[in-house]
Amino acid sequence: MAKKPTPDFESTLKELEAIVNHLEAGDLPLEEALNEFETAVKLVQQGQERLQNAEQRIQILLNKNEQADLVDYE
Repeated sequence: MAKKPTPDFESTLKELEAIVNHLEAGDLPLEEALNEFETAVKLVQQGQERLQNAEQRIQILLNKNEQADLVDYE
């Protein structure tokens, strides 16, 4: 069976925001709220992984150009 493609970061973030709004409304039965929360945790983990991968790619690109200065993002 083919693996389901992972959504991009922006799609993951939008889905997470929708779940948070749904949970904050407070009108879900407990079991459904728990399922939504579980999905949200998985989405957060996917988002963190994508951000870490992006950071690694940036580091690799900057290491190829040793004259590029690293500065903190404000």
